[in-house]
Amino acid sequence: MIPLSVGEIASIVGGSVSGDGSVRVTAPAVLDSRKAEQGGLFVAFAGEHVDGHDYAEQAGRAGAVAVLGSHPTPLPTVVVEDTRAALQALAAHVVGRLRDGLTVFGLTGSQGKTSTKDLLAAVLSSTGPTIATFGSLNNELGVPLTMLRAEPSTRFLVLEMGARHVGDIARLTNLVAPDIAVVLNVGRAHLGEFGSRAAIARAKGELVRGLVPGGTAVLNADDPRVVAMRSLTDGPVLTFGRAEHADVRALGLTLDRLGRPTFTLRTADASAPVSLPHSGAHQALNASAAVAACLMAGIPLATAAAALATSSLSRWRMELRELPCGATLLNDSYNANPESTRAALDALAAIEGGRRIAVLGEMLELGEDSASMHRAVGAYAATRADIVVTVGEGAQPIAEGAGRRAVALTDNGAAVDWLRARLAADDVVLVKASRGARLDEVAAALA
Repeated sequence: MIPLSVGEIASIVGGSVSGDGSVRVTAPAVLDSRKAEQGGLFVAFAGEHVDGHDYAEQAGRAGAVAVLGSHPTPLPTVVVEDTRAALQALAAHVVGRLRDGLTVFGLTGSQGKTSTKDLLAAVLSSTGPTIATFGSLNNELGVPLTMLRAEPSTRFLVLEMGARHVGDIARLTNLVAPDIAVVLNVGRAHLGEFGSRAAIARAKGELVRGLVPGGTAVLNADDPRVVAMRSLTDGPVLTFGRAEHADVRALGLTLDRLGRPTFTLRTADASAPVSLPHSGAHQALNASAAVAACLMAGIPLATAAAALATSSLSRWRMELRELPCGATLLNDSYNANPESTRAALDALAAIEGGRRIAVLGEMLELGEDSASMHRAVGAYAATRADIVVTVGEGAQPIAEGAGRRAVALTDNGAAVDWLRARLAADDVVLVKASRGARLDEVAAALA
């Protein structure tokens, strides 16, 4: 965050000042009063059940010196009619002032966004000060909060951009047009919200349309819907993937006993070996996307490949750990859709061990074909796991698809009890579901 007085912030967002307008904000903005930093800005929303303004004093005790909200608080407050619009306006202003010398990356896709963002940030951080989306804060609030963490020294700004409707990403690129846009895939995540894969493709294509003039699109050569997005820009296009025509191509993929990939990344004039510390063959595609984006920022292939070896992922994404009983837990419980669940099941099958147990919950927002997609995932799980444990009523079609390999349980507590009673040393357990199923609770209880 660049230092700004409360009065300056009010002028930028068209608000009024309640309290001392000379107080200076020198640290990032937060929505959670408990996470305020010394000198920071607390952004307060008045919700249906909770009014964030009531937590201003708590934010002050944590270090916040001012509030952005819709009515006065005990702290110096910038009072506005629309807090969200004001937060976005402030973020756009701050990044606009820092634009010289700052390369902005936008990244989207139906799955793999956060892992690819983490890999991209790891490479960029090895060469210069980098600010990247924390976790999956990729919506109309998360993007401006990330933007406000940028400072004059920041060289790279990495913004993960999610969408549930056509137009969502366009609104985000209106805040900041990326120099480099990465589109990973067009899958079935949020299909119930979008209505069709074509609508999802239109939404993801908004990132390419939102590039700065002359900006670069980095596109997945393995996904025809993504490759077609090259028609949305007059600027440079670089492709990645396993396809023969990909500009950045992943070749010679092998997996170690924990399912961690080793492969070669090849461009037209160079190649470099890559070994990732993360399970799953699909991580090779994520890595090739990250490296392609870094190449367009002037980072050499060898430098990028070496940095990937020390990268880390956000929590609950392919987390691998040994349980007290000697079993291995693969915790990929943050979110799920049919494509990401199949990738996680492939990772489960690749890990050496005894029995492979897939603990699967409901995949949300899949629309009218949800039941058939769940059954298909269940059938696939039966080919990759020895036991398919389904959790909750919404996951019942998975059990139907898995047939005799299925164990259908009612809730998370029942799943924990079943697993604790039966897990043995050398078993490998995958935990995977949409965020609403909260299967992270199962993983935490086992650990």
